[in-house]
Amino acid sequence: MAVVGFDVGFQNCCIAVVKSGGIETASNEFTDRCTPAVVSFNAKNRTIGNAAKNQMITNTASTVSHFKRLHGRLFQDHSVQAEKASLPYDLVPLNDGKVGVKVMYLDQEHRFSIEQVTAMLLTKLKDIAEANLQKKVVECVISIPSFFTDSERKSVLDAAKIAGLNCLKLMNDSTAVALNYGIYKEGLPGCDENPKIVAFVDMGHSALQVSVCAFNKGKLKVLSTAFDPYLGGKDFDQKLVEYFCAEFKSKYKMDVKSKARAMLRLTQECEKLKKLMSSNSTDILLNIECFMDDKDVCGKMNRAKFEELCADLIERVMVPLMTAVEQAQVRLQDISAVEIVGGATRIPAVKAQISKFFKRDVSTTLNADEAVARGCALQCAMLSPAFRVRDFSITDAIPFPVSLSWTSEADEGKSCYEIFGRNHPCPSAKMITFYRSKPFVLEVFYSDLTSLPFPEAKIGENQGVFLQNIQPQENGEKAKLKVKVQVNASGIVSVSSATMVLRVSSNESESTEINEINSHDVADDINIEVGTTLCLFHNHEHSGRFLNIKAIQKGISHSHHLSKMIQQDCQEKDRNNAKNAVEENVYYYKHKLEGPYQKFINAQDHQAFSELLDGTENWLYEEGADQDKQTYINKLEEIHKLGKPVQNRYQESIRRPKMFEELSAKIQSYMTIMEEYKNGVRMSFLSHFLCHISHLIWINHALQGTLQFRDQISAINVTMEYTDFVQNEAKNSHINI
Repeated sequence: MAVVGFDVGFQNCCIAVVKSGGIETASNEFTDRCTPAVVSFNAKNRTIGNAAKNQMITNTASTVSHFKRLHGRLFQDHSVQAEKASLPYDLVPLNDGKVGVKVMYLDQEHRFSIEQVTAMLLTKLKDIAEANLQKKVVECVISIPSFFTDSERKSVLDAAKIAGLNCLKLMNDSTAVALNYGIYKEGLPGCDENPKIVAFVDMGHSALQVSVCAFNKGKLKVLSTAFDPYLGGKDFDQKLVEYFCAEFKSKYKMDVKSKARAMLRLTQECEKLKKLMSSNSTDILLNIECFMDDKDVCGKMNRAKFEELCADLIERVMVPLMTAVEQAQVRLQDISAVEIVGGATRIPAVKAQISKFFKRDVSTTLNADEAVARGCALQCAMLSPAFRVRDFSITDAIPFPVSLSWTSEADEGKSCYEIFGRNHPCPSAKMITFYRSKPFVLEVFYSDLTSLPFPEAKIGENQGVFLQNIQPQENGEKAKLKVKVQVNASGIVSVSSATMVLRVSSNESESTEINEINSHDVADDINIEVGTTLCLFHNHEHSGRFLNIKAIQKGISHSHHLSKMIQQDCQEKDRNNAKNAVEENVYYYKHKLEGPYQKFINAQDHQAFSELLDGTENWLYEEGADQDKQTYINKLEEIHKLGKPVQNRYQESIRRPKMFEELSAKIQSYMTIMEEYKNGVRMSFLSHFLCHISHLIWINHALQGTLQFRDQISAINVTMEYTDFVQNEAKNSHINI
């Protein structure tokens, strides 16, 4: 069974697999350990990863990138509209109100959901993992930002299902990094000792995430998480883009922002410039040839100027750091280490700001690009029954406070209660007891809109959970309902069950009970007063029959087109391979006919073969440029029909001297032995030797007419003198040759 961890990033993806008893990073077909999160749609097929990234300039409108932020979002969200302005492809509303992408695929306009696009990317990552493991991949763990809401998390799970993956868990980026750090760390304090506190700072291409974690031997607990979803490496790139747009407008009278392709090229060059400045503080030139209107442009930048441009971004780094430490309720001196990961932490000013806040040098012991994927692979191995991993418990944290609301039967409006606070342990569950006589609706929502990446309070797709079939008891008293609300290991919030108890003692007081259930034990009761609609549930149980209450939720439709697109991609790949094979063989034989093959083909066949190759070459660039697979196969067979015999004659001439040398060596060996046994030949030896003599006679006759082997024939003739002797001995011994 394969164990795989996928780090699906905003710009790049990384894959870690469990192989040979350890964690390895899987390389793609270009031997890169990171695969671009890009999907390009073409007239014949799709390209994904490196090949798609190469088409971002030439196929701008139908190449989809930087779509991770769009998961679970409505098209009308202000965050989507803000993102839309910076994307070179079109965002469109789908039938369910969610955001989708509009591209040209197979010469037709198509609209794909973000789940479909992510599924295409995951399919590519799955293929890479399978190529490395040489086995089928189904189960995996996928990383997500810790600030992803319920709807975003469900959107990623939907994408995994479309891709044919069984996602065992969605894992927060910072938690995956902490697991990768802690499971290999030696010397952690015991369970009865004070934990080791470590801060993890992850700044990738699009976001900054901070977590403070407590480590004991075999145990990890996330104390707090904080983040800035809109502060990452791309924002530093954008500062450079804005600077050079203004400079080129003044210097060259170019409106760079009016051309999407020009903006893409400038963004790519600015990203390269940023990376160079991380290791070089001197002036660095920016040169772009044929940038706009066939004009070349140039500029320069140095680290000091760059840090001046990005001063506001560098200052924003401090906010999540302070928030994480405050919510963890620890002092800076209690933090034993600060680990940084993510590509943007390589920016010297960012690293210095983190070090300044924590008043210590930061540690870079973890691989900045691969730490998240490795943590996901470890978690997948822990969840898989096929692998044995050292015991290591993980307690994550809920990033946003979650509340539950319901409508009062006494027309008192809505009542609500915060069931999971910020940084509450995860996974976790709570049991709530209601007294009701009519069906009612429970709504789960985020209670602090200010902390959300976008202002949408509702949890996922739920329009409310409708509890029906509720009836008063025979004595007229209200029915007792036990509702379980949980947050699972993937951070998904749900009303998982609702049960009605038919008989309850009539002396219950009017309140509610909320029991917290965690992964280890049952917590203390939490009682709150909510009026006449609810009542306190005491510790003694009452006999009764339980009825399950139906919870109605809005479903999510999934796309079934991915397999067809994969099939189309395979057909196009096979067609291109057949075309490339024809082209390769044309150039191969043209080169060989002017070289080593020339003396193995007569003049007439040489002319006919050359004409066929020239005609095929011209055909490939004219009417043969876009043909079906079978047409290319037929062309290839025509080439092989004339080329293979010549190739075989050449290869035979190459192999013949070596075989002749081996035979000559054998003969010389037997000649030596013959001298030793000349006066007394043993029957077994004689029979064995005669076999080789017969081969020698055959070669002697076969080479009589071959001029190039005249020298070798004379050597064989010398050896043949011994043949007469052996044959005479054979006759005397009554052995037939």
